[in-house]
Amino acid sequence: MVSHSELRNLFCSADAVCFDVDSTVIQEEGIDELAKFCGVEDAVSEMTRQAMGGAVPFKAALTQRLALIQPSREQVQRLLAEHPPHLTPGIRELVSRLQERNVQVFLISGGFRSIVEHVASKLNIPSTNVFANRLKFYFNGEYAGFDETQPTAESGGKGKVIKLLKEKFHFKKIVMVGDGATDMEACPPAGALNPGIQEGQNYKVQKILSVRR
Repeated sequence: MVSHSELRNLFCSADAVCFDVDSTVIQEEGIDELAKFCGVEDAVSEMTRQAMGGAVPFKAALTQRLALIQPSREQVQRLLAEHPPHLTPGIRELVSRLQERNVQVFLISGGFRSIVEHVASKLNIPSTNVFANRLKFYFNGEYAGFDETQPTAESGGKGKVIKLLKEKFHFKKIVMVGDGATDMEACPPAGALNPGIQEGQNYKVQKILSVRR
């Protein structure tokens, strides 16, 4: 477990903090919630577990899960309207404090941009600071696949995003906060990782919040 002093040093010295979203910034796994909404929860949840553990390449797992779900544009919109994601307790305050310190905050997710942008809006994070996968739909709104060119669509993608951020903004130190195998792959180039913020979330978020006190 990361000590209080280590956490203080990490967050006080960071130029930017990048957050995973599913089971980190929000309490749910977005793709599992979408699968539940579309009636294929059990099969997709097992695939999500394997993908998070790194047992299956991320793009392969994403392709397989979406092939089962086949979400339409209307279903995604209804999910957000009827079952919006729940923010992890304390995350709103944490992001606000980082922004007050002029620390850039990014959301980097293997989930779907439509859901992640909804979360970003709740945290006053601009859409330009969101990196996530894009679902594609036909003109009639039916599922048409996903944008496989996005770096977040494959294993190691979060690390690629962080590398791009370093090159673009000349950040010297980026902290990555997440709970899965794809977050571990981002370190390096990210300078540090706080694994499993969702596990014991109140305690860990409160520890991070205390860095400014």
